[in-house]
Amino acid sequence: MYKVDIEKRCGCVKRAEMEFPKTFQTKEEAELEALKLANYMNGKFCKKHRFVVNEEGDTFLIYVEISCPEVS
Repeated sequence: MYKVDIEKRCGCVKRAEMEFPKTFQTKEEAELEALKLANYMNGKFCKKHRFVVNEEGDTFLIYVEISCPEVS
């Protein structure tokens, strides 16, 4: 079994009522789901955070990084 989990549930994740951890039969399914979730959250959430995926053993962990403001 492979898992997708999130390191820290920011307010956007809580409001979206996303359930973690998610379990999958294959590594490929878990990796694809983690990447899709991170991409979705990066595109739809508040933009105060950035979500990145890291493989840790049999878990694909989505990390929440604080986004830096753009410099003009």
